[in-house]
Amino acid sequence: MTPNGFTRYQKFLLAVFVLLWVALAISPSYRQDWLLENILVLVLVPLGLMTARYFRLSNFSYTLITLFLLLHITGAHYTYEQVPFGYAISRWFGAARNHYDRIVHFSFGFLLAYPIREMFLRIASVRGFWGYLLPLDVTLSCSALFEIFEWLVAAVVNPEAGIAYLGSQGDIWDAQKDMALAGLGALITMVLIALVNWRYDAGFRHEFRESLRVKSHMPLGEIRLRELIRAKHQKARRR
Repeated sequence: MTPNGFTRYQKFLLAVFVLLWVALAISPSYRQDWLLENILVLVLVPLGLMTARYFRLSNFSYTLITLFLLLHITGAHYTYEQVPFGYAISRWFGAARNHYDRIVHFSFGFLLAYPIREMFLRIASVRGFWGYLLPLDVTLSCSALFEIFEWLVAAVVNPEAGIAYLGSQGDIWDAQKDMALAGLGALITMVLIALVNWRYDAGFRHEFRESLRVKSHMPLGEIRLRELIRAKHQKARRR
């Protein structure tokens, strides 16, 4: 590890991303759409770099994140509904629309579920079943939040670029399909990780079962609230 906390490989990934981002920022198909697509990039990438100095993910996670970002900035350059590769996919499957956006939404789940899982394991110390469910849950939640963000930006920030930014291409179920593909991608990743752990981790079955065991039989809700109120009153009387 270098003194600033970044490995040589991580610097390489960053350099690749920055070079391609700059190249794709030159003469995009629709500058207004490019600006909208890069709002989150310009916020999250610097935030990720600052965070990495204190909490560094694995090289594998950063590779997956970089791959997703490269897919995204490619879509931002052409607009998602005009990426040439998407037209090739449409011809292969006889589809009428450009499916590049579908690939990126699937990749959101497939590529980012693992970094999310790594954060859960290292920060929240989740284990077993929850180490697979929670990354899937957060991926779906983030996908839904992005669809909401996309709608707000298109409607409020720049309505004129909204159609290109949304990229629904006339599909009224576009948002739902995007979220479903993100969830499917995350599910596949979690299943693959579970299979790897099942194959190589001798404690996989025990950890999985233990994670489903009820740790406390005391209900929460109103019972916990009464305990908090009672404890507060007792503390006040001691004063």
